[in-house]
Amino acid sequence: MPPARALWLLLSGYAVSSYGNYLNLVALGLFSFHWTQSTWATGAVMAIRLGAGFVAGLVSGNVLLRVPRRPLLIGLDLLQAAVMLVLLTAPSLAVLVLVALVLGVCNTLVVVALRSGIPELVGVDQRTRANGRMVTARSLASVLGFGTAALVIDLGGYSAAFLLNAGSFLVSATAQAFVTWPAQTAELGSPGSWRRDGRTAEHARRWPWQYLPPLIAGMIALRGVDALASAGHNVALPIYASLTAPDNPAAVSTQFLTAWAIGSVSAHQLVSRFLKRLDHRAFAVATGAMSVSFVLAFTGLPPAGLIAVCLLAGISDGVSEIGYLSTLQTRPEHQRARVFGLSASVENSAFAGGMLLAGGLLDVLPPPVVVAGLHGVAVIGVLVFLSLSRRHHAENIDDPRSPAGADRD
Repeated sequence: MPPARALWLLLSGYAVSSYGNYLNLVALGLFSFHWTQSTWATGAVMAIRLGAGFVAGLVSGNVLLRVPRRPLLIGLDLLQAAVMLVLLTAPSLAVLVLVALVLGVCNTLVVVALRSGIPELVGVDQRTRANGRMVTARSLASVLGFGTAALVIDLGGYSAAFLLNAGSFLVSATAQAFVTWPAQTAELGSPGSWRRDGRTAEHARRWPWQYLPPLIAGMIALRGVDALASAGHNVALPIYASLTAPDNPAAVSTQFLTAWAIGSVSAHQLVSRFLKRLDHRAFAVATGAMSVSFVLAFTGLPPAGLIAVCLLAGISDGVSEIGYLSTLQTRPEHQRARVFGLSASVENSAFAGGMLLAGGLLDVLPPPVVVAGLHGVAVIGVLVFLSLSRRHHAENIDDPRSPAGADRD
């Protein structure tokens, strides 16, 4: 199958399942409280989902070394569809916990499989363009998922939301069934040698941070700090909107999220036209610009100003993610899945920690102060990263043919 066709099938399935996931984030949280009438139980369900994703990230590398991507992705979609149908037909607290576990594990494994597999599917030279399209697909799915959640629940109840979510996974599984992945041969020779090679086997027994170059490790750490800060503004937004526009808080939230989404969708087009090279510096600068933009969004700007800074935040977010994925994908094939698994675990744990921290801080501090504090930490992280990375400027980690993009063990 031509790589371009395989990529479009892959991204089509990913976009549809991502829509279902974003719809599910709203519906499952509301349903958890509706069913249990307990804020503690609702929080526990979400914590289980995030915790399962953290654990899945740590083991995802070993899973992907043993299971080919196509049957894995199809199986993950079918499993998620099945648990949503079980929740639809036999709702209970035990089923809620099961759904949270399955979704947490499956979502993380899908993300790691896609992120680590893009270079194999389209080739190393085309990975930045493919990453941009993947970011665009996710951004569009988030807009539609969050934007239609209330409408779907109002018109059809939770049953309609869960049925639509299950259907999105079935559509994705169907698309994945037609994607032909190249054999996982990496740099190790003939098909199947990646399973038997002693050096690869030794890497499979080691934690990914044991062979990460300093710049890659620093990027993952900075990505975690960014996730913590982003959790802060997500928690603070509804409170800030209610305080600044008590008569119509939804308008503020809609302006904020819509402008961010449009910016994120635009990032791929901007990267393809104006940025010919994305490396660790572009990732860090975009991360810093995103944090500054989110801080400005909580300063009481008029609607036009709010839309402008949120649009810039979305563009910076998209550029940052494209640069991040493209750089981590320079790791050798047999390391790539474990590196992205570690990244997913760091992002999940940091986002969960940020939500807890922001929730506690918002009890005693106003939203602008909390957002400025958390994103201020991210900006400091960017400056520290850029300063330290200058010591390693000779390592061109965006070129897989350089020493930084090869296995140096």
